[in-house]
Amino acid sequence: MEDSILLERYALSMERIRRILEEETVSDPFRAYFQDAAGFLLAVSELREVIMSGAFKGLETEEKKAWNERLYGGILPGNYEKSYVNPAYAAKMLGEDMGKLLSFLYAEIRGDIVYAFEGRLLEIVIWNEAFIEIYNLFEEGIPEEKQVRDVIYWCVSDYCDETAAFRVREGVDPSLDFAKKIIMESDLSEPSYLYDFGEYVSEQEISLSKFLSGLPEETIRRIADTFTDGYIRGFSVMGRDLSKKKTAAIRYPLGFERVIRRAVKNFEAAGLSVIFPRTAVSSVSRNPGGKNGWFGSSPNKQYDYDHRYDCALFYDKAFRDRKLSVLKTAYETYKKEAADYAGPAVLEIFGEEGFSPVNKKEAWAFTEKQQKLYLEFRNLSMPVTNAYIPGDETSFTIMAFPTPEIGPDFEAIFKETIRINTLDHEKYQKFQLILIDTLDQAEYVHVLGRGENGTDLRVALAPVSDPEKETRFENCVDDVNIPLGEVFTSPKLSGTEGLLNVGTVYIGEIQFKNLKLRFADGRVTSVSCDNFLAELPETASEEEKAAAAEAGRTLVIQEIMNGHESLPMGEFAIGTNTAAYAMAEQFGILDRLPILIVEKMGPHFAVGDTCYSWSEDSPMYNPDGKEMTARDNEVSILRKEDPSKAYFGVHTDITVPYKEIGRIDAVLPDGKKIPVIVDGRFVLPGVLELNEELDRLI
Repeated sequence: MEDSILLERYALSMERIRRILEEETVSDPFRAYFQDAAGFLLAVSELREVIMSGAFKGLETEEKKAWNERLYGGILPGNYEKSYVNPAYAAKMLGEDMGKLLSFLYAEIRGDIVYAFEGRLLEIVIWNEAFIEIYNLFEEGIPEEKQVRDVIYWCVSDYCDETAAFRVREGVDPSLDFAKKIIMESDLSEPSYLYDFGEYVSEQEISLSKFLSGLPEETIRRIADTFTDGYIRGFSVMGRDLSKKKTAAIRYPLGFERVIRRAVKNFEAAGLSVIFPRTAVSSVSRNPGGKNGWFGSSPNKQYDYDHRYDCALFYDKAFRDRKLSVLKTAYETYKKEAADYAGPAVLEIFGEEGFSPVNKKEAWAFTEKQQKLYLEFRNLSMPVTNAYIPGDETSFTIMAFPTPEIGPDFEAIFKETIRINTLDHEKYQKFQLILIDTLDQAEYVHVLGRGENGTDLRVALAPVSDPEKETRFENCVDDVNIPLGEVFTSPKLSGTEGLLNVGTVYIGEIQFKNLKLRFADGRVTSVSCDNFLAELPETASEEEKAAAAEAGRTLVIQEIMNGHESLPMGEFAIGTNTAAYAMAEQFGILDRLPILIVEKMGPHFAVGDTCYSWSEDSPMYNPDGKEMTARDNEVSILRKEDPSKAYFGVHTDITVPYKEIGRIDAVLPDGKKIPVIVDGRFVLPGVLELNEELDRLI
């Protein structure tokens, strides 16, 4: 039952907002902004009444669709250019400083859509009252920019103990079952249920839901079993006790509900209740690096990009410290739920059209000082989280499938994806053991690109003291990371140097073109990509080229390095899934695949933390009984002195596909080279069968 005082605050705020539509007490151009935003808030209020009455779920599909279009239509690509939530348009109409602030405010109140569906009245009231307070300032004349900023700052800060704490709770508390009820109780045979989540619903979710509803139950079960079996097997492989845990989280894109329903039943049969955290909508909790929860299609990726750093409006040391304090208090409040949590099972999608963002000077962005504070928060918050959810007691799994947006071959690609997700792991374990035995002899690995790929990279390997009992590479098949397979290690940073270059690769939702990272002593020293250079006309000036190059560098720093100017190489791996590569080439979708699959299709390198962050002291054994000892590097070992210097909260994989590889040689201490891959083909005796999938392409 909702708090009576909160209901009264809500009623009073809506009454005041309703009057804004009729008043002329604020001068133009600001009056048009406030009336536009007030109209949106009234629409959400009307929606809330329909939801609270229980009538929404009973609406016809077309009526639900109309609501969805009404709520999200303002930020769709056709309308966004003249929307006040677009910081460039807001700045043009309202002035640069005030436009940025009011665009932030509009973006924040758009979270009311989610709050209305989930019945989170407090969040609606918080921003209703902030909106009214700012409106009142404009009734007295045009306020100072600082006055408006202060209202927003204190609104965010004062309610951080509620909003940030809720974000912790929804990640560990199974009693928050909004999404679970929809998944488990809805009629999934037709896609009307998709609108009940409150997310934007595009043709992608509708087509995907219809496609899955037509698949045989045996196929659905096979997909779900692969997903959950990999998760459960991960605990066994890592030597962790799943029986101590009671909950698991599922993060997935809407449209896969039939698979997810089966996965829930599988987890429950294993003794785990399933939590469904939604991707954060508030700037207090959003991750600038991407989505972390279940989600629907973005109505407009440029909108997401424009507002990814909205927290820059209020991010200072005082806020950082307050949020860290709230985090500690929240975890202490939910320490039992946190202790029960086993980790996430993640389903990803691929096949969406490439997104080339536009950098807008009007959008919020971190200053150098704020970036440092934000990174410090990540470093300070990780030990807090780890204290309540120890990394060496949890696991995860991750798997990906195509969406209809990938094109006319969608069904064939989906079928082939099922195949590559369910390959014989015992066979690949044997192939990978041969690779490991060879690599364990080496002092370093030399990777060379071919054609236009300029990769020339020397990867130093950690020493092995007892080769009979120890190895430096993990033999990874289809447990936590689906599909199989790869062998990977934490490189020795000293002696790791050279250039990593990839022609095109997806990192998150962004397709990077001609990506380059240069390493010295295992650390990134420079980065670049051609995303913005490629868009310039041939007549572009040197100044324009320099600006485009700097925009590309910034994009890499933000999206791959998570704001860090330099990161260590946390992982070196060689992927063995030639079947996935054959699929990519057969359907011409190499540039549409996620890194999860691409990383199995050649050597890959991760920047940031090692694969063993926060669990380096937990022994890890390969199927042959050897302990994988390369769990630390020269940076992560600093955890013994100061964890803030050892971890970055980043692990971004970058793959060079087989066709761009000239050679991979294992170089022994005496200088002898053992070729592993030559011209994109495996050449070690005992693993030549891996080339059979590649032969299908000839």
